[in-house]
Amino acid sequence: MTNFAGPHGWLTVVTLLFVVVVCPSGRANGSTAADTLNHAAELRDSGDFKGAAEALTQALQAPGVLAAERRQLEFQRDVLKRIKQDYSLTREELFRKLSASLKDTTRQEFEQWLAEGWFDGRSIDGQTYYLDVSISNLYFRHAELKSRRMDGKDDTPEQKGRLEICRAIKEAARREGKPYVLPHNFLCTMTVTASREAVPAGEIIRAWLPIPRQYPFQNGFKLDGNSSPVVKLAPENSPIRSVFMEQRAEANGPTMFEITYSYTARGMFFDLKPEAIGRPDLSDPALAPFVAEAPHVVFTGQIRKLARDIVGSETNSMLQARAFYDWICGNIQYSFAREYSTLTNISDYCLSHRYGDCGQEALLFITLCRSQGIPARWQTGWNTFPGFKDIHDWTEIYLAPYGWVPVDPWAGIFATRYSTALTEGERRELRDFYFGGLDYYRMAANSDHGMTLDPPKKSMRSDDVDFQRGELEWDGGNIYFDNYSYKLDVRELK
Repeated sequence: MTNFAGPHGWLTVVTLLFVVVVCPSGRANGSTAADTLNHAAELRDSGDFKGAAEALTQALQAPGVLAAERRQLEFQRDVLKRIKQDYSLTREELFRKLSASLKDTTRQEFEQWLAEGWFDGRSIDGQTYYLDVSISNLYFRHAELKSRRMDGKDDTPEQKGRLEICRAIKEAARREGKPYVLPHNFLCTMTVTASREAVPAGEIIRAWLPIPRQYPFQNGFKLDGNSSPVVKLAPENSPIRSVFMEQRAEANGPTMFEITYSYTARGMFFDLKPEAIGRPDLSDPALAPFVAEAPHVVFTGQIRKLARDIVGSETNSMLQARAFYDWICGNIQYSFAREYSTLTNISDYCLSHRYGDCGQEALLFITLCRSQGIPARWQTGWNTFPGFKDIHDWTEIYLAPYGWVPVDPWAGIFATRYSTALTEGERRELRDFYFGGLDYYRMAANSDHGMTLDPPKKSMRSDDVDFQRGELEWDGGNIYFDNYSYKLDVRELK
């Protein structure tokens, strides 16, 4: 449900100095690596991917390139490949996929939808290509087409199941007088498999697999099995918790990394009272980072104006955050995302397009909150809801005196826009729950975005914002998503 560079895509070029390069298009000697990065970005955004790749390659071949500069140049060259993988469909391939999914598709309506911009497309070296998830996104953005869909999945069980669970959690929290209730135990097996073509046989593959970190609502982690020796187990309070393993690439087939672990997750519900909200100490080192700008959390003029327009004269931080949540639920549509590493400012992307996946929606909410001095942070891992398991991102905000409180913007959007099997009152009830409440079908591995793995990767990351699918590398560099698969099997222990 989620998928971006960086510190996810941010071009941190301020440290790139004094590199002499020769760029195409008549650029003179004496340009810095920062100049090359900016020029390559301009070429890429105009659709000239070959020109962008040439500029970056020439800069890498120039003498005196510093290590930090080389990493930036190599990363941006790799981003070009990543974008082309995401935008993989030609016009005719898109039409064939649409025809296989949508009943009674006509060429006329397809051409009309193209003209109206219903599909995410971009120019790459003189030809327009479309995002590989364009057909799925069509139904999120145009609900009137769902009745014609031939390959959809009925999510009525999820809608009704979430409503039932949220009611049980609220009842238990009020009955027991505490926010963390109804513990559930899970046994998980995660498998990450590098393809035979990923690296030469016999080379060492290094792998990082996500595992549950310690939270008030999540504990009891135990590693029950592993396919190869564990080199390092990150601390239980790591902001990006992983198991680090190494293994030689198989000669006759794929190379598999597998771990089995158990943990306990609880439902959460904070019965928030506006009159109880106090002012947190934002100079506290534990809170200060979470009211500051960061990669993908940028207080643009558009963000500041929107935040002011939404909160108006409201000064209560809980009610301000609730206003941001409600605005997102009513104004942002869900859409599957291109890789986060190919975006420069995720929150701005989500706001500008008025759609996004769970991580994009979460970063937009975080940015709005922080712009008003409300501590907000990322929380991610997996949604393990039976039958609807997927990678997932949500958020926490700090409200005194309650502490860190969960908010899941995606779940609010799901309730508001897509839970059509529920009554209007039930949808409102489900939306309200996910501001201050969270179900127990979660595995949370991260407590912030853009964090550094432990131990750090030597190469670039496949996803340098999020960490849910695992990361792989070898001495020859990063192993990207197209060269490995991932799977999480979850069993609830009754």
